[in-house]
Amino acid sequence: MTTPRPKSTEDIAERPQEASDVNRIDHVVAVLSGKGGVGKSIVSSLLAVSLRRKGHRVGILDADITGPSIPRMFLPKGTIQLDSDPLGILPATSRTGIKLMSINLLLRNESDAVIWRGPLIGRAIQQFWTDVVWGELDYLVVDLPPGTSDASLTVMQFLPLSGALLVTAPQSLAGMVVHKAAQMAEMLQVPLLGLVENMGYFVCPDTGKSYEVFGPSHADELARALRVPLLGRLPIRPELTQLSDTGRIEDYPAEEFAPIVAHIEANAQAPRLPPFTIDLKGV
Repeated sequence: MTTPRPKSTEDIAERPQEASDVNRIDHVVAVLSGKGGVGKSIVSSLLAVSLRRKGHRVGILDADITGPSIPRMFLPKGTIQLDSDPLGILPATSRTGIKLMSINLLLRNESDAVIWRGPLIGRAIQQFWTDVVWGELDYLVVDLPPGTSDASLTVMQFLPLSGALLVTAPQSLAGMVVHKAAQMAEMLQVPLLGLVENMGYFVCPDTGKSYEVFGPSHADELARALRVPLLGRLPIRPELTQLSDTGRIEDYPAEEFAPIVAHIEANAQAPRLPPFTIDLKGV
């Protein structure tokens, strides 16, 4: 018999750390951008969907505590159910079997603000790893918040990451900021799996012609500067927005993710053992 659903975000801090005894996760892949608004959560979600279609057991840890969006993309509004058992919190499960954990699954209303300082955010992320009964997974995708502050630092120091996937957009500003995220990953000895450019172009449905809505791509140049492979340029798709807004992102075909998934399957390492510390000397 399961115990009642946690009634608030405060309950997570009281749970015993026993879930880790049964969790067996082969690969943990972080998705980071450095800058907000480039579609990092969309990339995280479609990566999980594409891995699941390949037959992998997949979960998503939404580490964006103050701006979570994963549940809305996978679960129709009003259908979220979260339970717990003596080992810990049971993640929600999407229609195709992807396991989901997000702070929004613990809030009474998804629009409630989480106004926490860094230490509380870091602790919540740690407990999403230790106190959630993930079970056996081939891949756990971690959707990081933008920037290089406490939340990202917690993930990179505390979780046994197999690698990190960088997300950018065509604007030069996005490319400049992703340099910071890449540098942080390298300083913490997290392998960089590659770069994905989101919102690279729009294909007119009437003419089939491509338009670079946000200007010319800098993805090739950026990938060379970061010394990582460019895994793909993703188009702007209005239907993807509609599916994401209604909890049906798993209906999106995502053919453009095939080479990205193939690369991650071939290059994601076994999880490294944390903790790692960051050396700020000379920075």
